[in-house]
Amino acid sequence: MQLYGLKTCDTTRKALKTLREAGREVTYIDVRTDGVPADLLSWFLVAFGDELVNKRSTTWRGLSDSERAGDALALLLAHPTLMKRPVIHADEDFYLGWGKDVQAALIG
Repeated sequence: MQLYGLKTCDTTRKALKTLREAGREVTYIDVRTDGVPADLLSWFLVAFGDELVNKRSTTWRGLSDSERAGDALALLLAHPTLMKRPVIHADEDFYLGWGKDVQAALIG
């Protein structure tokens, strides 16, 4: 299982801790430090659509209107912290966020 997030994100930390405590083996990828390849980000965009871009983030609020209107993939490549977190790849499935539905699917 791979978990994509930020080490400073409370939700990411909570998800990582809960999954590991549940006995799941998790590889953590920090999107700021490690980055996310463009092809994988493209796939995330296909899977999650506009939900992948965190429009409530500090990074989003700091963008100009013209930047916000740009291509989502280009924005995420330039500003990886715009990605909603966490994105979790488990087996053949991908999950966005750490809601009750994701928790139920991954830890029962």
